[in-house]
Amino acid sequence: MDESERQSEERGWATAKTLAEALPYIQVYDRETVVIKYGGHAMGETAVARQFAADVVLLKLMGVNPVVVHGGGPQISAMLDKAGVKSAFVDGLRVTDRDTMSVAEMVLSGAVNKEIAHWITVAGREADVRGIGLSGKDAGLLTVEKTTRTKRDPDSLIEHEVDLGFVGEPTKVDPKLIAGLIASETDDWVPVIAPIGVAEDGQTYNVNADTVAGAVAGALHAKRMLLLTDVKGVMDRNGDIIRQMTLAEAQALIDDGTASGGMIPKLETAMAAVRAGVEAVVILDGRRPHAMLVELFTEYGAGTLVKA
Repeated sequence: MDESERQSEERGWATAKTLAEALPYIQVYDRETVVIKYGGHAMGETAVARQFAADVVLLKLMGVNPVVVHGGGPQISAMLDKAGVKSAFVDGLRVTDRDTMSVAEMVLSGAVNKEIAHWITVAGREADVRGIGLSGKDAGLLTVEKTTRTKRDPDSLIEHEVDLGFVGEPTKVDPKLIAGLIASETDDWVPVIAPIGVAEDGQTYNVNADTVAGAVAGALHAKRMLLLTDVKGVMDRNGDIIRQMTLAEAQALIDDGTASGGMIPKLETAMAAVRAGVEAVVILDGRRPHAMLVELFTEYGAGTLVKA
C-alpha cells in the first residue's frame, strides 16, 4: 500500500468514527424542524452558496426538516446603486419607498430566492431533494403591518415618528404550506422563503429577514433556529464566546452593554423566537464550512445557544 492509499484509508476510518459519534445527535433531530436564517455578503459567493446548499441537503437526508429564510441586503443595495437610487437606514432598517420596494421584491423573491432554491436542487439531484422558492406572499404565509419607529431629537429631546415606508413587521404566520411541504411522504422538499409580506389591505412590505425567520420558526414550533451571521457567536467582555445562555442572561448582556451594535437585534430575535415556541436559537458564524453540521451533530456546537 503506497502513502496515498494509506492516507485515503485513514480518512475513511476517521469519517466512519465521526458518523458513529454523531449518532446520538442525529436521533435528537430526526424528523424535527430546523429553521435556518441565511444571509450576508457570503450569499453572493458561488462556492459558499453551493457548500451551504450541500449542507442543507445533507440535513434533509439525515432526517431533519430544514426550512431556509434568507436575506439579501447587499444584493438589494447593489441593484439600487446600479439604478442610481440612494438608500437610507434607521436602526438598521432600510427606508423603503415605492420604487425601492419594487427593487427589493424583485431581488429577494426573484434572483436571490431562486438561486438558493436552485443550488439546493443541484446539490440534492441524486437523492431528488429539491429546493422550492417561496415568499411571504405565497398562500398567505406572512401577514404584516407597517413598522413604526421613533427617534429622539438630540437637541430638543422630543421623540418623533420616523416613516420607514414599506417596511413591515410580522403579525401572523400561516404555516400550512410549509408544514405540508416538509411533511410530504413522497417528496423531499426544502422550502426557501424570501422576507416579503402582505398587509391586510394587500400592500406588499419588505421585512427584516431575521424577524421573519423567528416568526416562521415559532409558528412551526421548530426544534432549532440557526441564525447564520459573520461572527463566531455572542462574546463576553473578554472577547470569549458564550456557549449557552438563558433569556434572562441574554437580556442582561443587552442591558449592561456587553452586546452592542448588530448583535442586539439578533439577540432580540432569538429571545422572541424562544418565547414563540422554538426550543432554542443558535447564533453562529455562517462563513465557516459545515458550521450547521458542527452545531447540530457534535457535543460542543459551533455558536451561542439561547434558550428559556
